[in-house]
Amino acid sequence: MARAESPPLSASARRWSLVAAAACLLPLLPQLPASAALAIVALGVVVAVLGWRRPLPAWLRFLLALSLVGAVLALSGFRLGRDTACLLLAAMLAIKPGELSTLRDARSLLGFALFAPFSTFLLDQGPLSLLLGLGGAVLALAALLQLSTQESGDARPATPWRHLLGVGRLVAVGLPLALAAFWLFPRVASPMWGVPERALSRPGLSDEMTPGEWVDLMGDDRPALRVTFFGDRPASSELYWRGPVLMDFDGRSWTRSRWLQDIPPPPATLGTTRWDYEVEVEPTDRRTLVALELATDAPDGARLAWDRSLQVSAPLSSVTRWRMQAAPPATFEPKLPLMIRQSALRLPDGYNPRTVALAQRWRRENGPGNDAAIVERALDMVRAGFGYTLETPLPGRHTADEFLFEWKQGFCEHFSSAFVILMRAAGIPSRVVTGYAGGYRNPFGGYWIVRNQDAHAWAEVWLDGRGWVRVDPTAAVAPERIYDTIDDRAGGGFRALPGVLPMLDVGDWLRRGWNDLVLGFDANRQQALLRPLGLRSLDARKLVALFAACTVLALAWMLWLTARGERRGDPVLRAWHRLGRRYARFGLARALHEPALRWTERVAAARPADADALRTLSARFVEWRYARRTDGGEDPRPLVRDLRRHRPA
Repeated sequence: MARAESPPLSASARRWSLVAAAACLLPLLPQLPASAALAIVALGVVVAVLGWRRPLPAWLRFLLALSLVGAVLALSGFRLGRDTACLLLAAMLAIKPGELSTLRDARSLLGFALFAPFSTFLLDQGPLSLLLGLGGAVLALAALLQLSTQESGDARPATPWRHLLGVGRLVAVGLPLALAAFWLFPRVASPMWGVPERALSRPGLSDEMTPGEWVDLMGDDRPALRVTFFGDRPASSELYWRGPVLMDFDGRSWTRSRWLQDIPPPPATLGTTRWDYEVEVEPTDRRTLVALELATDAPDGARLAWDRSLQVSAPLSSVTRWRMQAAPPATFEPKLPLMIRQSALRLPDGYNPRTVALAQRWRRENGPGNDAAIVERALDMVRAGFGYTLETPLPGRHTADEFLFEWKQGFCEHFSSAFVILMRAAGIPSRVVTGYAGGYRNPFGGYWIVRNQDAHAWAEVWLDGRGWVRVDPTAAVAPERIYDTIDDRAGGGFRALPGVLPMLDVGDWLRRGWNDLVLGFDANRQQALLRPLGLRSLDARKLVALFAACTVLALAWMLWLTARGERRGDPVLRAWHRLGRRYARFGLARALHEPALRWTERVAAARPADADALRTLSARFVEWRYARRTDGGEDPRPLVRDLRRHRPA
């Protein structure tokens, strides 16, 4: 049997379909790499323009699809992940308008486009993604209504607002069921199915520090942490957020020691000062939990590693909250095991000969056992002639030599690396610590924001009797020799415009509230929600029963609203139901399954005086209801008037 040919698209339906598809793609674009997102937008515009009058040739669409698959896989390093799949979806959606010609093509485009807003939530669950996703879904449903109007041949005027109002009714129908599912569906500790990890890493701290890689991170002003202090808070000079500790050096890159990860944390004597705080961590897809140093203990779900950094068992792929305590250390590993000492002194042969020679000369001049004097001497050298700048060239083979003897300018990556190399060459155990430094207090909410651009690297040296001691050579740079920062290079950015910063503060405060009320809605919050109703404790069985009861009520609401909407949308149907209620007073109500003409004959048999008038009205109603004209030529008002006027004899 031959398949019926689909009608061609009208110009109005084509515009609706393209706009709706673009709106569905919009929430996904900010979650993709910037260059890829721009390329997808440009490709989508070009394909839509070229395919406006006639579809692109099939061979060209095939070549485009094949090229895009190769480009996406190359960009992701041929690794499959959530972001790879979302990027491929966006690319395929960009070329889909190239085959847009008929109503069937438009439905295919819109059905495919609806995957984009839902895929966005695999990468981000923020309020902006939700609003953009809802907007795209609403426009796509409205466009489907437009296609149905064209296919039905209904000539009655149908404005865009009419279609949007219809979608709004659909949302009102399903909203109670959605809220019941969100509030009452039993929360589980782990997902019921596996979602693959990202193929492309998020910006953030890693287990490696290589020259030149930190500039992009320090230019990212997105929040990394939000911190609320309970009681006293540290001074600004104590706001060091400890992350990965890098022990191994191959001459160019600092990396974390894998073989030390299973060693128990070393002893530390903490001071009497205690800082109690809660930290909200943005997703990083990594397993290191950044915390104010030093953490007194590990919170639930984390453990203290050998370097007293915090490690979690699963990647931090969503917003998480951690209640922690910290205190400044009095001593930190005062007795250094031999294997850790050897690792903290190891330098590769053949690198940085001038730095090694300088450190050995200092050791001879200060004698053995006077490590603190060598540390102070290195800091004096930094204070005397070094400057802070982000404008640095990529180093060659001897990174520390170039920085200490030629450039004498750089940022924390250069200062910490060269300082640790200098200390190790002088026989002082040392290591690089990465994390964040400082923070910004948001006046709306009174919490602290630590951004990715606050990423910092400092040094820890081991001193006899004290153990590991934090030394920040970057902080030793005199203020008058700070030549530029990210804000300086960007001219202050739009944050410097009047009134922008308060708006950003309010926006971040709203995002924090979203994280708390929506993303942080777990089993404990679910139980707390039900306590005001007198439900102190609910096990899984009771919660399922409550959810089932609310679901039944929501479905009843859906059925009632659907039936009511159908009656309200058609004045003829509304008048017909009123007529039926008049005869129901005499025990002649129409059953739900009873056709109009059969009900009329039943009433006529019981009340012969009404038979002729009721048969005439019933025939007119059936013709209007089931065989109405599609050219808009028949006026329903006379039928509505006669149905309203009829009364039982």
